[in-house]
Amino acid sequence: MRRRELLTLLSGVVTAWPFVVHAQQGEHARRLGVLMSGTPEADPEARARVAALRQGLKELGWVEGHNLVIDYRWGVADVARIRAYATELLALKPDVVFAAPSTALAQMQRVTRTIPIVFAQVSDPVSSGFVTSLAHPGGNITGFALYEFALGAKWLELLKQIAPSATRIAVLYDPATPSAAGFLPLIEAASRSLGVDVFVHSVHETREIERIIDAFAAEPNGGLIAIPSNVLAAQRDFIISLANRNHLPSISAFRSYAAAGGLASYGVDNIELYRRAASYIDRILKGEKPSDLPVQEASKFALIINAKTAKALGLTVPLHLQQIADEIIE
Repeated sequence: MRRRELLTLLSGVVTAWPFVVHAQQGEHARRLGVLMSGTPEADPEARARVAALRQGLKELGWVEGHNLVIDYRWGVADVARIRAYATELLALKPDVVFAAPSTALAQMQRVTRTIPIVFAQVSDPVSSGFVTSLAHPGGNITGFALYEFALGAKWLELLKQIAPSATRIAVLYDPATPSAAGFLPLIEAASRSLGVDVFVHSVHETREIERIIDAFAAEPNGGLIAIPSNVLAAQRDFIISLANRNHLPSISAFRSYAAAGGLASYGVDNIELYRRAASYIDRILKGEKPSDLPVQEASKFALIINAKTAKALGLTVPLHLQQIADEIIE
C-alpha cells in the first residue's frame, strides 16, 4: 500500500548470533560489527531482519567466511548490557558497525565517534542527536530512518476508526528508548480533534504492565497504543493477552504485533530497511564516508488488521480499511 494513500485517508539476555563464521581468508576479509536488540531464538521477526541484512550484503558480494567477518551482539531491554556489548564490539576493531534500533545506536555512539556506523529502524535521527541533518549527516553515522513521529497520530486515528466507541486511550512507552517520547505530543494533539482522552504511562520494567492495563481497563470504552521499544517488544505477547482479556482494542507499529493477536499494526516494512542498509555498509567498506551518505527515510508502510481479534472484541472493521489494508489476518 502506498504511504500517501493511507495518510491521506487517515488525515535482557544478550547472545551471539548462531551463524557467526570466521573468515577463511582473514588477511583479506573486512569486519562488520552488528549490535541489535531482540532475541533471535524467540523472535521470528528479529531473525527475518538480520537475514535480510545478510542477504543484502551477499547480493553485493560480501560473503561471510570468505571476504567478510560479522560479529553479532544482541540485547533485549538491558541498556547496561547493550552498552557493554557496544564496547566489546569496538574492541574487535570493525571496519563498520551496523546498529538497530535507536537504543543500540545510542550505546554505539557513546563508545565511538570515529568508526563508521550504519543504522536502521531509528525514528527521527536528527532530533535524537544521531546526525546533524538528513541530507548531511556529519560525523560517523548514517542510515535508514524508520518513520516520523507523526505516525503516532495515525495509530490513534486507525484505532478510533476500527473502535469508534473508544474514548479513552492508554499509551504505553519506555522512557529509556530515545525516540519513544517523541510520539506523545502528536498523539495528544490528535486526541483533541478526535474527542479522545489520552492517558500516558511510562513503563520502566515489565512488572508494571499488568498493573497499568488492569487499572486502566476498570473503566469502559478504552483502547491501547504500545509505542515500540525494547521493553515493550520483549513483552509483546503479554501486553496483547492483557489487552484482549480486558477488551481493549490495541495497535502498535510492527506486523508481529497484529500477527500475535493485537488488533492492528501500522508502520514501516522493517525487513526492507535492513536489506537497504546493506548498500551503505557496502559503500563504506569500499571507501565512502558516512558523512557523505544522506540518511534515507522509509518509503514502504504497511497496515495489518487482525480480523479474528476484531471479531472477538465485538468490532467490525470498516470496509474502506479492509480494502486498503496490506494484510487481513483471519
